[in-house]
Amino acid sequence: MSDAKNDHMVEVQNLKMYFPINRGLLKRHVGDIKAVDDISFFIKNKETLGLVGESGCGKTTTGRCILRLYKPTSGTISFSGTDISHMRDKALKPLRRNMGAIFQDPYSSLNPRQTAGSIISDPLKIHNMASKKEMDEMISELFKMVGLDPRMTDRVPHEFSGGQRQRIGIARALACQPSLVICDEPISALDVSIQAQIINLLEELQEGLGLTYLFIAHDLAVVQHISDRVAVMYLGRIMELTSSEELYENPLHPYTQALLSAIPLPDPKAEKIRQRIVLKGEVPSPANPPPGCHFHPRCELATSDCNVEIPPLRDIGGGHYVACLRV
Repeated sequence: MSDAKNDHMVEVQNLKMYFPINRGLLKRHVGDIKAVDDISFFIKNKETLGLVGESGCGKTTTGRCILRLYKPTSGTISFSGTDISHMRDKALKPLRRNMGAIFQDPYSSLNPRQTAGSIISDPLKIHNMASKKEMDEMISELFKMVGLDPRMTDRVPHEFSGGQRQRIGIARALACQPSLVICDEPISALDVSIQAQIINLLEELQEGLGLTYLFIAHDLAVVQHISDRVAVMYLGRIMELTSSEELYENPLHPYTQALLSAIPLPDPKAEKIRQRIVLKGEVPSPANPPPGCHFHPRCELATSDCNVEIPPLRDIGGGHYVACLRV
């Protein structure tokens, strides 16, 4: 997948991430968990790409591959024009300054023994970005940036609420002034009242700092609000990718249509008459995915071709990509 413009911060081509299954005393290799199975997409500078799908579809694994926390099985990942897919850790270190990560659970992603100031200063120390005096000023500035009182830097995580802890996580992600931030379900562990505050903060930071986001989530309403474009994943593959507005107004893949039909509507009358699409069966195991289109065992439109041919993710016009033989 490509675009005429050369403003792509991230380019992923034919990415696969398989985790080996080993059994017995000799740890024989008996198969693979195909967490990410041949996906391609790009993220433009200063845009937000939403990545949605059910739990276990490979969203988080995709984000971790881009951060190179995992070494991909095959395929290429380009960051700002540099292929990082098989780069060694030493060569990666300067590039990693330009990447940040906000994790899902603010309760387990912060070290309970460190103070908030120490947590935020860790990236600065690792990359030798500031002296002791400069570091205190930078930590204070980061606290203000995410809406926290700089006088709270000496407190430990259990002295903060869930929303405040996630703000500390955001400040840590921004410490090295990255250009790309991977947001791995950053609001799913928070109260609904706090979720809106965090989403607004992320949007303000993006506008003020010129950030690029990969926003991983399973809440389609949130993704619609924050994303410029949305990619829908199912069992390790991208089923549909287009602009946020187009996806919600004109979903073409049967899986996307089923996901969108599950979003509750604020109008009780419209909710009552709406047709809900209930998928049959269960999500197959990524250790033994079905042949052909991964979605065909649960699809109402499936024909005999669907269980043989792997549908390519093709552009049907206007940058609307769909992986379905029936569209």
